[in-house]
Amino acid sequence: MSSLVKGGGDEEIVVPVVANARSGSALFLGAAGTRLARGAALLGLVVVAGFFPDFAQSNYLTSIALQIEILMCLALGLNFVVGYAGMLDLGFAAFFAIGSYTTGMLSVHAHWPILATLPPAVAIALIGAVFVGVPTLRLRSDYLAVVTLGFGEIIQMVVNNLNQTGGPEGIYGIPPLHLGGWVLTTTGSYYEIFLFLVVLFVAVSSRIRRSRLGRAWLAIREDEDTAQAMGIKVRRYKLYAYMAGSVFGSITGSLYAPAFIAIAPPSFGFTESLLVVMAVSIGGIGSIWGALLGAGVVIAFPEVFRQFAQARLLVFGIALVLIMVLRPQGIWPENGLGLGRLQQRWRSRGVGGVHR
Repeated sequence: MSSLVKGGGDEEIVVPVVANARSGSALFLGAAGTRLARGAALLGLVVVAGFFPDFAQSNYLTSIALQIEILMCLALGLNFVVGYAGMLDLGFAAFFAIGSYTTGMLSVHAHWPILATLPPAVAIALIGAVFVGVPTLRLRSDYLAVVTLGFGEIIQMVVNNLNQTGGPEGIYGIPPLHLGGWVLTTTGSYYEIFLFLVVLFVAVSSRIRRSRLGRAWLAIREDEDTAQAMGIKVRRYKLYAYMAGSVFGSITGSLYAPAFIAIAPPSFGFTESLLVVMAVSIGGIGSIWGALLGAGVVIAFPEVFRQFAQARLLVFGIALVLIMVLRPQGIWPENGLGLGRLQQRWRSRGVGGVHR
């Protein structure tokens, strides 16, 4: 349908009003429908994941899934630093250790409830991030990686030599997590807690990415000098990324302590930091879903190849090399899996075949 509008003379001009309105509303409804479908799919995926312990009927499989969730939380925290701000951090396990040992010491020695230990753990992790970040975040590339690696080793040496942290034996007898009238003592219950934490971290990461802070991080990652020329305070925003990662790492560590009852220094060394970096890079640097998928690959692949005994690490290494060669941008890169482009390519090929 069209409307008639009088021109400067006696002529009438036909303007298609309703057609445009319909096409605009259809476009809006299509975008809204797509978002609704994605939301429904994610909700269904979370619900199915929540019933995994009941489906698996295996404490071993549930414990593997719990380890995957823990690495997912750490990978989402490191994604702020590596994926968003473009900095290489090889000592991220330090914040994981700070959260775990703060909760362990306060709950065992001072008899604090587990939830009450979360704010001190986050505060100490933020102080550590500021203490390391302020003098060192002006560095770039390999220099920053060496400094963060040193920070991680220092934290591990501190907890390995202090009497308050139990020395090499660590802290054991950590009380379980209390939620209202529930006392969480089983692997399945902590699986549900970390599943909630993964969903929360994904939601926060997604919101931050679309915020002004996230756009500033992405600008710094793409070109630090240009970002500074555009008025972005590079060092300040780098510090914000480091602090955001420390919050995720410390919260994960605080809930890790009661889930495993005991903690020890070997759990927070360079190997753990390297696993987190591997999860982020294999999944796709800067990709939220890539970080989740990368964590699953890093934990699940060695278990799948356990039948190869001592050679399983060799098989795992070969699989990782193949992934990096075939998908150098990651399994689930930042710009998506590329299924839409592949579908469009097939459609264009089909149209070309019809014309011929």
